[in-house]
Amino acid sequence: MKSNLPPLLIIDDEKNMRLSLEAAMNDEGYMVRAVESAEQGLALLEQEEFFIVITDARLSGMSGYEFLDKARSRWPNLPVLIITAYATPKLAVEAIKAGAYDYLAKPFAPEELLHAVARCAERHRLLNDNAALRAQAGQAYQLEQIIGDSSKMVDLRRLIKTVAPTDATVLILGESGTGKELIAGALHALSQRSQANYVRINCAAIPETLLESELFGHEKGAFTGALRQKTGRVEEADGGTIFLDEIGDMSRPLQAKLLRFLEDGTFTRVGGNEELQVNVRLIAATNRDIIDAIRMNHFREDLFHRLNVVQFLPPPLRDRKEDIPLLANHFLSQFSMAMNKPIESIAKAALSKLMAHHWPGNVRELRNVIERAAILETSKEVRPESLPDFHLEGRLRKSAPLHVAGTQSLDDYMSSYEREVITACLEENHFNLTKTADQLKISRHALRYRMQRLNLSTENTFEDEPLTSSTKDT
Repeated sequence: MKSNLPPLLIIDDEKNMRLSLEAAMNDEGYMVRAVESAEQGLALLEQEEFFIVITDARLSGMSGYEFLDKARSRWPNLPVLIITAYATPKLAVEAIKAGAYDYLAKPFAPEELLHAVARCAERHRLLNDNAALRAQAGQAYQLEQIIGDSSKMVDLRRLIKTVAPTDATVLILGESGTGKELIAGALHALSQRSQANYVRINCAAIPETLLESELFGHEKGAFTGALRQKTGRVEEADGGTIFLDEIGDMSRPLQAKLLRFLEDGTFTRVGGNEELQVNVRLIAATNRDIIDAIRMNHFREDLFHRLNVVQFLPPPLRDRKEDIPLLANHFLSQFSMAMNKPIESIAKAALSKLMAHHWPGNVRELRNVIERAAILETSKEVRPESLPDFHLEGRLRKSAPLHVAGTQSLDDYMSSYEREVITACLEENHFNLTKTADQLKISRHALRYRMQRLNLSTENTFEDEPLTSSTKDT
């Protein structure tokens, strides 16, 4: 039998024809149900799932055309194939217009029928595969995937739950690797549009000349190479959600067209005059400083205000370091299982090394580091030597201008800066206290004191030589 296929339904009041069709379909491996009237066929459709119905046009009682009309109104996606001994071109056209999947005139070659049924079988498989992929895509963006117990992450998940059921336009601003795509996906998964399409476009990955066509589609002949009409991604997302990642890279002319689209959902394809309309929810994200982009005339201020109905600001990993152990163990569990390696935990010294790093690449960088460790590690726990020394990554330290929010004292700002300077020097000197103290032009004792005052771990550090007795006394 054809695997993963429901049966097909045959309706014919001629017993010999019904038995002949049933035998032919059974020989091809299809499961078959056969009845002699349209009324019986409708009753069976109420009880079972079928991937196609084959019905004679002329039946005693309800005709095949009447059956088609009733079946289309109740099961609009069910293919119905009509066969008849009284075929005319006019009847064929009328049957197709009425919604018949195909129309065969008797006598027909068995191959014609088998080919039509095989096309329906393939269609059924594709629809099931598409539904499975949609389900997997939805599962990939569950709220539980946004990991962290810090207060900032708890507040972030609470805001997602509040905003998701609405149709509000959302703008996500944050550094690369902070989980902007996870937030967008969770907003869709928890929305009333979750069963509809979720379409993602990376504006930075598509050439400027093609982005408008990708977004809104184009008409045949709109430009060189436009050999046929193309449906845009906004049309694919109709009824669902569209996520525009890296919207800060979009050109100003296209920003103007997007602004108009946001007003009422109307747009025109490239090279077209017809005004089309869709109903989509738009979520946008960028890792750029959007205010600087506006000041430099790279981004439209009116578009910013239109997008900025609800704003999400996922924190960088360095601002929620208490989540690093949780994230690291989560990724370790994933990779050890995928690689079939018995790695159970992360050594305390290795964890201290992770906590000391500045993480310019945020959660994405941490994920890559744990994947590397899972590949290299040969014991049951991740040791410091399986982690990178972070010398190269440390040079990517963020150097954004300081924004004084007024919520911290001067001492707090000075302590924060002092913590960053000491952490950077430790990483640069591979956690050698002697070299770090020399670089900072202070004693090792002073360095240790400052690290303790700033709650910086000293477990993964070492010294070139033992401390002298005088230093110990001090």
